[in-house]
Amino acid sequence: MFGVVLWIGGVGFVTTVLLPAVRRMKDPAERVAFFEAFEGRFAWQARFTTLLVEATGFYMADAWDLWDRFAQPVFWWIHAMVAIWVVFTVMLFVAEPLFVHRWFLARARMKPIETFRLIERMHWFLLAVSLMTVLGAVAGIHAG
Repeated sequence: MFGVVLWIGGVGFVTTVLLPAVRRMKDPAERVAFFEAFEGRFAWQARFTTLLVEATGFYMADAWDLWDRFAQPVFWWIHAMVAIWVVFTVMLFVAEPLFVHRWFLARARMKPIETFRLIERMHWFLLAVSLMTVLGAVAGIHAG
């Protein structure tokens, strides 16, 4: 739970507070540089918390023998949690270090405004899907 709060809470902060504040900066190049510096620092927190969520999730599933729930549609939110975790983990540990970081900087040099809009849309999408998953998990836990 602790890891999920820090991880998704951080995504919420970046999406609803940081990105709108950065959008108000006059110089598009300054927006990209500031966001890049801030996001780079947050990425370490996100990496740590996604690993924490993975470790605690696996431990709970194994210790409480919850594996059969993956076969039951009523526990759809467990699949959603794993899917969100996979998306963020691939992004943070594979895509970002291997190519997204360079792609972002190259695109931002040519089209800073459009690149920043794309980043905002991606963050809003990931936040919305993450919050729906958290809501489904909380409701699913309390319903069962």
